[in-house]
Amino acid sequence: MAALAGSSLLTRPEIFGQAVASSSASSASSPSSATPRIVSLLGKKKPKSSKAASKAPANEELAKWYGPARRIYLPEGLLDRSEVPAYLTGEVPGDYGFDPFGLSKKPADFDKYQAYELIHARWAMLGAAGFILPEAFNKYGAACGPEAVWFKTGALLLDGGSIEYFGATVPINLAVAVIAEVVLVGGAEYYRASNLQGFDRLHPGGPFDPLGLAKDPDQFALLKVKEIKNGRLAMFSMLGFFLQAYVTGQGPVENLAAHLSDPFANNLLTVLSGSAE
Repeated sequence: MAALAGSSLLTRPEIFGQAVASSSASSASSPSSATPRIVSLLGKKKPKSSKAASKAPANEELAKWYGPARRIYLPEGLLDRSEVPAYLTGEVPGDYGFDPFGLSKKPADFDKYQAYELIHARWAMLGAAGFILPEAFNKYGAACGPEAVWFKTGALLLDGGSIEYFGATVPINLAVAVIAEVVLVGGAEYYRASNLQGFDRLHPGGPFDPLGLAKDPDQFALLKVKEIKNGRLAMFSMLGFFLQAYVTGQGPVENLAAHLSDPFANNLLTVLSGSAE
């Protein structure tokens, strides 16, 4: 894939899993092409920033997610690339050029919010799996407690009850569950954030990659994109699970089963109107 115009190479070595040199001098902008361009339908085209642009990666698959030609949050014609904030250069995984409130203008804020989003995404993926799997197992044949619905399981533990998985009682109460979570997950996070010298703290690989899935730098870069995309979906899913439980009093698996059994009688509109079966 042909490289796009830019005055410097990427300056963050952790993005593609290997060191990338930084250019020592900036070049003058090239003359504009005579080829017609699609102009944004949402506003006037802004002049290009004088800030150095990142270079497109040579790998075609990586170029979809990193660099100046990466996918952005609206298609060409609705959003011109010149309207993407200059500080969103496509160097980090999951950068679609979307920051309507300018929260990440300062580099320190950018790094902080990137870390916050990634950690919340990881928690949401674990939470979504914990919400869905026990209820699904219980509904389709495996014995996982009386109902194995996430909010009823929490209430059961608060009342001093015990949970079951596949017919076996787990001798654990809420206090033990919280302590185990803090020690295991919190300990791993502390180790990742403070004791990994020479590793990217957000995407360390190494001891956090026992299967060696990220040994190849290009594959590692793609896995970072997949992680944040799935994490964002999981965060929206968790919000949906909370709202569904409040409105319907049921878990996500039961809601999905009811919708699939009769989509016209069980959907968002019928639930809101109070006529869902």
